[in-house]
Amino acid sequence: MEGMPTWDPQLYLTFGGERTQPAIDLVARVELGQPRRIIDLGCGPGNSTALLRGRWPEAEVTGLDSSREMLAAAGENHPGWRWVEGDIGTWEANHFYDLVFSNAALQWVPRHAEVFPRLLASVAVGGALAVQMPAHFQSPVHQLILATAAAPEWGYLTRAAAEAIAVGRPSFYYDLLAPRCARIEIWETEYNHVLAGPGAIIDWMSGTGLRPFLEALETEEQRTAFRQRLLAGLSAAYPRQRDGRILFPFRRLFLVAYR
Repeated sequence: MEGMPTWDPQLYLTFGGERTQPAIDLVARVELGQPRRIIDLGCGPGNSTALLRGRWPEAEVTGLDSSREMLAAAGENHPGWRWVEGDIGTWEANHFYDLVFSNAALQWVPRHAEVFPRLLASVAVGGALAVQMPAHFQSPVHQLILATAAAPEWGYLTRAAAEAIAVGRPSFYYDLLAPRCARIEIWETEYNHVLAGPGAIIDWMSGTGLRPFLEALETEEQRTAFRQRLLAGLSAAYPRQRDGRILFPFRRLFLVAYR
């Protein structure tokens, strides 16, 4: 997708267990018997696709992603599976799917009022659209990233990055999808991840939400200064526990819409 950051599969999977848990929870919540066709939109390195194939081994499962780096990693991890390069924002299904699944990808796609109905329309009658997206945008880390990015020495470079991620409230998705589906479930879960310290939050976010900001900067010196300023804020916002580690709360939005 134009304007999308490049992705580092190894960095993304540094916290692979934590990133995969929401996909595990979403897969477990989908109430479908034996779907024949499944597509995993924004499949990344294939960790969520593997969950789908594990639950429904008889289904035809396709993984789609816009990142060639992620698809290359997925192909190495799972050779012989079906991987397709494509942009979720413009993707058009050439046939109906029993399950259209997307874990932590649609937050990068603009115009949800247009995209979500189109994705739901690609679901076969009796099937489901299942989506998980981060919903932590009022969290200290996100607010600190935005405040750091707005600094005058580089704010003119990071303005577009600050608008790159967009997720609506649960009520927005309910009003958008409820008239178009037979049943919809929407919920939020806040995961308290145990991390070694504030620096680990930067490592975590460098694989996802921080990446567009770092890529927008022009020099390594700017990126270093950005990280250092952010780290100072994170150290105050996320105090250490008695054992020296920190809790990193991370809220996520889930929905399953049945046709």
